[in-house]
Amino acid sequence: MASRRTLKAAAAIREVVAMSLLSDLKDPRVSLVTITSAEVAQDMRSAKVFFTVLGNDPVKEKLALSGLRSAAGYLQQKCAKRIETRYTPKLIFEVDEGVKNLARVTEILEKERRKSSSDGASADVDSDLNEPDIRSV
Repeated sequence: MASRRTLKAAAAIREVVAMSLLSDLKDPRVSLVTITSAEVAQDMRSAKVFFTVLGNDPVKEKLALSGLRSAAGYLQQKCAKRIETRYTPKLIFEVDEGVKNLARVTEILEKERRKSSSDGASADVDSDLNEPDIRSV
């Protein structure tokens, strides 16, 4: 269970890193990066920063990861100014797999919907779901 302190630190780190990517960093490898979340360890010595890259291209993800790792010291310095703690958390960057999984599930559901609508069996079910049932009113 994360404490309130670590949750606040994680939110601040996410905000600082995201704003720094937008305004300060000029590295082209991190131009299409979105910071999705951050998790701070209980001892406040490390923080995992999760990101996604527009387009979900594995090559772009690797480039963005190397760009973020090379800028980690600068980003830690920016975080140290915002979070006043004894230790500045070491930033560890990771690709957010949750967004990829969500895209895969959405794709699978869309295929199933197309498959069932081509069978003609779901046309009646879809119309029943979209229209209110007047009999129950």
